[in-house]
Amino acid sequence: MGSNELPSKLPILDFAKEDLKPGTSSWLKACSDVRLALEEYGCFVVEYNRLPLELRDKVFGVLKELFDLPTETKMQNKYEKPLNGYVGQIAKLPLHESMGIDNATSLDATQNFTDLMWPNGNDRFCECVLKYANLAAELDRMVTRMVFESYGVEKYHDSYVESTTYLLRLLKNRPPKVDEHNLGFVTHTDKSFTTILHQNEINGLEVDTKDGKKINVELSPSSFVVIAGDALMAWSNDRVISPSHRVIMNGKIDRYSLALFAFNKGILQVPEELVDEEHPLMYKPLDHIGLLHFYRTEEGYKSKCPIKAYCGV
Repeated sequence: MGSNELPSKLPILDFAKEDLKPGTSSWLKACSDVRLALEEYGCFVVEYNRLPLELRDKVFGVLKELFDLPTETKMQNKYEKPLNGYVGQIAKLPLHESMGIDNATSLDATQNFTDLMWPNGNDRFCECVLKYANLAAELDRMVTRMVFESYGVEKYHDSYVESTTYLLRLLKNRPPKVDEHNLGFVTHTDKSFTTILHQNEINGLEVDTKDGKKINVELSPSSFVVIAGDALMAWSNDRVISPSHRVIMNGKIDRYSLALFAFNKGILQVPEELVDEEHPLMYKPLDHIGLLHFYRTEEGYKSKCPIKAYCGV
């Protein structure tokens, strides 16, 4: 299939079929499939059966509880890092509201967030969100390992993992009222290395393809979307694309979703193995958290490709 004939669906990879173990033939095939999908689309859908239905139902139940809290309570969700805390009450984006838990795979961070929202405690929320974050992080680590292996640079994998931290964004989009636009969230690329996205039954994600078409992403209850962020595009020396995407709300039901973003606490750089005559070096070493701060500046916000403006050669 030539790159001009992209189908109208994202690739769907099945990680549920068997126990994927590094070194097995099914693992090697998955590595190759992951790499092809990220180079062609910048994202893919993965069927992953590690999320028990009961936990899934609980997570979306507590998300509804969270967003039903008073706005002033939700607005207490603040972090030093840009783009980590509460986002909502934006005139141009009335359908969107979201919060973040930085370092969400740690009990302390999730407990702190829970205590901020429910000063009298909410063990159910804390427990199932922490469980969910660790489960999504496990999937992220599996995909990341496949990426490093498929490029033959697995020797850098462990040090990358050791300096990775996870931000969990909890998101709600409500349906538009009669006179409202149906834009749930603006077109953007993720600033993460990788993003793992999961939703309730309500679709809404639209991904741009290389040739300017839009794919409406449809997900089953057991599937996740894996999206390459700007940092992965830079690390791969532009082999992987970081796709533009947005949320469009068609329908009458609230859409709840969870996005787990992988950020690197250290400096990311293009492995020398990924630089050659065909792929000259495109990026200087990148301070990943610095990219977030840059993105909040006027220059970063207005630039067509923030990552290139930030650390392009």
